[in-house]
Amino acid sequence: MELLGMYLDEHLVLRWLHIIAMAYWLGGEWGVFNAARNIARPDLPLDERLRHMETAYRIDILARTGIILLLPLGLHMGFNLGVQPLGGSWLVGMWIFVAGWLSLTLTAFFQRGSDLGILLTKLDEAIRYFVIPALFLTGIYSLITGGPFSAHWYAAKATLFSGLLIIGLILRFVMRDWVTDFRKLMAGGPNPAVEQKMASAMAFSRKLAYFYWAGIITMAFLGTVKPI
Repeated sequence: MELLGMYLDEHLVLRWLHIIAMAYWLGGEWGVFNAARNIARPDLPLDERLRHMETAYRIDILARTGIILLLPLGLHMGFNLGVQPLGGSWLVGMWIFVAGWLSLTLTAFFQRGSDLGILLTKLDEAIRYFVIPALFLTGIYSLITGGPFSAHWYAAKATLFSGLLIIGLILRFVMRDWVTDFRKLMAGGPNPAVEQKMASAMAFSRKLAYFYWAGIITMAFLGTVKPI
């Protein structure tokens, strides 16, 4: 009974952290969406647009943190529930890896606007090039064969998570480009080509955001209701 109590305590703490990470992810993306509305408006003073960009970045770091933490939290909870087989030293290694990844992301945030910040952001993005296909292939394989993610709801959630990471990566390409676009505007003054590029990217991102929110909500539904 004592061991069971220890297990329940650990799992409940993980679930609590998982809920917080999901809330920051969904809420943060909504905050970025609204803060970014005025970034691509050439009729506004450049200083005001930069303030909106700064607000978007400050909100977005919470969403980015939540996304990264969902990976080890979900895998750890999955091991506790018996729906994925990798635990022990593998889970410890995953937590260490994510701690390094999160440190990189936070450093890129504090260095935003600089060449170093752009470089670190690209490294952050490069990590996702490995995480996304690994999650997607494992999720699809598990849905087809029943393993290593033995529960269908868990495999579907992992597969959907990989797809949402792709959307998030595209949206973060846009945010990274804001830095270089505003540098051009500050250095050379009004630039119709840059303004058009920003407006097109913003219009595309706003449409993509609706699929992003729907996917996050669906992912939360799968994890809570476990319908399959």
